[in-house]
Amino acid sequence: MKYRIILLLGFIIGIGLVDAQNSAFRNPQLNEIITPFRIPLPTDISKIKYEDLDNDGDPDILKSTIPGGIHILWIDDDDDMKKGDLEGDMDNDCVMFDINNDGKYGSEKDLIVDWSDLDGDEKADVQLIVDNNKKDNKGKWTSHYIWFMDTDKDGVFGYVDWKTLKFEGWDHSGRAYFFADYNGKSMMLKVHITTWNIKDLEYNWENPFLFYDEDKDGLTEMAIRMVDEPIKIRDRKDTLLAWQFSHNISMVAMTFDMDNDNKPDNELDFDMSLKFKGKGFGYSDQIHTLKGMKIADKTDKYFDDPRFRHLDKLIYPDHESAYDLIFKKGKWDYCWFVFDEDDDCQRWERVEFYEPGDPFEIGSKKSGLDNNPQADATGDRGEWDEDFSGKGNLYLSPLDGKLHLYGAEYGYWRIDQNALYFQGWQGWRGDNLQPEDFENIEPEKFATIAYEDTDGNGFFDRIYYDMDGNQDFETYYSLIDNGIDDTAYIYDVSEMKYKDYNDIYKKMAHLLFVNAKEAIKVAKKYDLNTEYYSVFMHPKSFREQYHNGYWLSFYIYQDLLKYAELKKDDDLKKKVNNAFHVTNWSSILAKK
Repeated sequence: MKYRIILLLGFIIGIGLVDAQNSAFRNPQLNEIITPFRIPLPTDISKIKYEDLDNDGDPDILKSTIPGGIHILWIDDDDDMKKGDLEGDMDNDCVMFDINNDGKYGSEKDLIVDWSDLDGDEKADVQLIVDNNKKDNKGKWTSHYIWFMDTDKDGVFGYVDWKTLKFEGWDHSGRAYFFADYNGKSMMLKVHITTWNIKDLEYNWENPFLFYDEDKDGLTEMAIRMVDEPIKIRDRKDTLLAWQFSHNISMVAMTFDMDNDNKPDNELDFDMSLKFKGKGFGYSDQIHTLKGMKIADKTDKYFDDPRFRHLDKLIYPDHESAYDLIFKKGKWDYCWFVFDEDDDCQRWERVEFYEPGDPFEIGSKKSGLDNNPQADATGDRGEWDEDFSGKGNLYLSPLDGKLHLYGAEYGYWRIDQNALYFQGWQGWRGDNLQPEDFENIEPEKFATIAYEDTDGNGFFDRIYYDMDGNQDFETYYSLIDNGIDDTAYIYDVSEMKYKDYNDIYKKMAHLLFVNAKEAIKVAKKYDLNTEYYSVFMHPKSFREQYHNGYWLSFYIYQDLLKYAELKKDDDLKKKVNNAFHVTNWSSILAKK
């Protein structure tokens, strides 16, 4: 008990130091005791005010005050409100919060949440979240304009912290159970710009963010993020307008839970991501009508910018069209690949990309692989096809039996063998702390493996090892130097479905572990004890087959190299090197 108290005090003191020294840290969830999931009811029902705008005898507007002295206004868009109601409903109503207490509800610094039932089943299909900035701030990253589409009919949309009255799409329970709807088949359109600064509200920035539930278990196996970068403009007639969208998707990030091991308590577990950037593709023909969206008459007066209430369409690629548009219409300059080797990423977005920087420089915004503050410091493998020669396609390399990016000129794997430096869901390593970030310590030393395509044929043929973490590649192996073909079967991603990614992972994991069992036979042939590695010999999942198979083979490889050196057997050393690097230990067993 005494030990637990000391730990608890240390944790509390640590939080206090963080708060005191970093006033910019923003995460209300850290200070919550009980999470708020509903709008508070009015503090005094006698002060509720109703207004009948259409003179039909029932109210269309409900005004009340909630705890904190916040004045709110409900608009009854489907005309089913009654006198005596304490709040509106969440199928076809809109709620507005006068955050700055200036007497206006849809103006500067205010929050608006609008629900719409498009198919008439009395359940919302769409949620719109708008929180405004001041009108003298026309920049990005200052507010939210977000659409959530309930494509899987579970009633879950975006999450608003009803105590702070802010969209908190990052709040979660456990490691990856997010309150916003990132699970199952769902969709979000989002930009961090105030609506009155945007010319074309039927478009968006993350347009869209698509989540796929391919096995219909209510969890997400695949996600696609499409980005339309807004362009700065000047409008003489409306000086508030500062941005319009390009109407072009110029960046796409795709991510996959390749082994499909997500489950309750492990809701998001993506393994691999692909990033495409370039000219991209236009999508103005991807029109989705908002037929069925209801708006109460005479309510525009409550909004400084009511335009989003009158949209009859939104324009974005959907679940069905996105994949084909990326590969059949997209024009890309380069492709990035990342694989979560330590399997610790539980982000809702993707396995975040390593950047093609210094392999040994570690730390957020320090020009290393993990320059991106959302990337894992160690534990991932990044590869980069800078001229898009490989078209985003993939292959299983004979160099290590792992999945690689075809066309990549080089790549690096920063090894965090046992996921000791746990990334958690976000890995910001900055001023948006989450509870798990208090254990987010970056390593001082780490092993690194580098890959290189020296003959330019799209396949890695050389591998370098810095396994002691001294930032010097002490050994390397070349397929070409050993007269071994470096080519492999190319998986055409443009023709692949999610099941194909899952099948590749299963195949890769199986082959790696079967090969490791052959390595055990080779070790026994030379009377080397492999019982040291029993912890790797009983995998209970495809992930463990993948991880255990590689590392079991690696350890036996090191033992056999040492054995060959001690015996001064250069021929055996060459055979061992070749067997390990073509993922074929049976080649030694077959030879006398």
